[in-house]
Amino acid sequence: MGTSTAAAVALSARHVSKRFGTVVALDDVSVEIAASACLALVGASGSGKTTLLKSFNRLVEPDAGELRIGGVNVATLDPVVLRRGVGYVPQDGGLLPHWRVLKNVALVPRLLGDGRADARARDALALVGLPPATFAARWPHELSGGQRQRVAIARALAAEPSVVLLDEPFGALDAITRAELQEAFAALRARLGTTCVLVTHDIHEAILLATDIAVMHEGRIEQVAAPASLAAAPATDYVRTLLDRARVTPLVGAR
Repeated sequence: MGTSTAAAVALSARHVSKRFGTVVALDDVSVEIAASACLALVGASGSGKTTLLKSFNRLVEPDAGELRIGGVNVATLDPVVLRRGVGYVPQDGGLLPHWRVLKNVALVPRLLGDGRADARARDALALVGLPPATFAARWPHELSGGQRQRVAIARALAAEPSVVLLDEPFGALDAITRAELQEAFAALRARLGTTCVLVTHDIHEAILLATDIAVMHEGRIEQVAAPASLAAAPATDYVRTLLDRARVTPLVGAR
């Protein structure tokens, strides 16, 4: 996204590297994400997708390089304060099983001292298609997998963050539920204009949901492009192979 101006860049990674022992998770990664855009990180397991995602909210501390949110170097921020200001949806949803749905969703606004925490939680539940009158008092174990993920997304949105990080949020769902949630998320993102980073192993999901796709391989970014550009002009043999194996063809009429 080299066309982004400095003022329009919501998140950036510059020359970020990370090792876990002898394993190179990130190798000199640089990328920019424009405000209101959705960047999908795709690639095989172990390519560095989740490591890069978690570096933005300091769940992972890189060995080198710089990450910025809204122009601010995240290394200069208290990690707890940073995470309260950035929405985050882990792969398993991460709901607290001993808290009812409303309390789960209201977590971040409460931590921020917001006197309207419960009201914001109800609004967020309604936003993701879960009427609070029906779902607010339920326990997580009383929900379906799709409903739990909707609650997790509501919790990430309740404090109205400008940035949301999602780590394979639909990966564990059955095909029908996954499709429904993908559609709901796409509509929600379009409505809110939230900047997001989405980790997925599914290139078709990335094409459906993202404005830009970064293909990762062995800790490096092979290509960053809009879905139509990626499908029409893969920049490397790895990207071409990934698209071929997923049977992705040039996207007629796509952005």
